[in-house]
Amino acid sequence: MSTLGTWAISITVGLLLWWLVASLLGPYVMPTPWATVVGLGELAARGTLWPSVGASMLRIITGWTIGVLVGAPIGILMGRIRAIRNFLDPYVEILRFIPAIALVTVMVVWFGIGEQSKIALIVYTSVFVVVISTTDATLRISNDKVLAARSLGARSTQVLWTVVLPSAVPGIITGARLAMANSFLTIVSAEMVAAREGLGTIIWTSYSFGQIDWIFAGIVTLGVLGFCSDRILRIISTTLLARFGVK
Repeated sequence: MSTLGTWAISITVGLLLWWLVASLLGPYVMPTPWATVVGLGELAARGTLWPSVGASMLRIITGWTIGVLVGAPIGILMGRIRAIRNFLDPYVEILRFIPAIALVTVMVVWFGIGEQSKIALIVYTSVFVVVISTTDATLRISNDKVLAARSLGARSTQVLWTVVLPSAVPGIITGARLAMANSFLTIVSAEMVAAREGLGTIIWTSYSFGQIDWIFAGIVTLGVLGFCSDRILRIISTTLLARFGVK
């Protein structure tokens, strides 16, 4: 059976189970799939859904991009230079265990209630997983490759671009995909505080008004967007890995 066929069966079974559980629990606890679709239509008709999708995705992409661009070079440096690794490792190991939701109020105090605090939370939740994944990939680089390049007269910058970076790419890509997942997990917390638009705002506001169908509409939208984002990253990663000769 093809992948699409398997997906179709999986989604059908999932929807049936969702409908069954919703029927048992009642509409005030869990809406049916159809009620959720109706809720999506209502949000779209009110002009709330698409601006919120755009606002959330802009925050996610901006914060995630900054996190990857900052985390990858730090990871390479930590992997190649022991002194930097020993210096930064305690901070990385401590900070990565502090959940982003615990820092919501801190970010608001530091950056205000505007976009900066929300993007800063996404950066925070993205950067450490990229650092760790990139560091691990860099540490796995065989010294024989580096010595072979240097024996052929390669300078340090040439070794970096021709040996270190291609070998670190799989780790960077893995970290980037995990960071994207973390970004979607964090966006709801980031948008709970003084956000006029966003899927997190829809979910929180709907809870305040008892609109369970709108809550699930926001949750489903987040899940679908996350799935699509990861699929796009998979396509990009396959292209990059092929470019660097990694299967």
